[in-house]
Amino acid sequence: MATSYRHYNVRLERAQWDRLSVIAAEQKLSVADVIRSALNVFLSSSDVLTASQRRLARISEFQQLVLDVILREQYPELRDRLVAETDKRLVQYHGA
Repeated sequence: MATSYRHYNVRLERAQWDRLSVIAAEQKLSVADVIRSALNVFLSSSDVLTASQRRLARISEFQQLVLDVILREQYPELRDRLVAETDKRLVQYHGA
């Protein structure tokens, strides 16, 4: 089964073209093959970023849960004050 290609023109800076040409020659590839390869790496990195963002969100949720449990069980008198301070800082530093 043949791969279907879409022809598209791209403008590159001279320095970019020169670097691509050197890389293509070193690897015995066409410049188009190098560009397609680089584009595949870029496109697949969005999946990695998404996984990384999910990991950070999970870690953040875990930390929040643990701190909330500790506060409720060991320092219940501080919880409301800390939540209020968090809200204040959220507005102060993030405008939310």
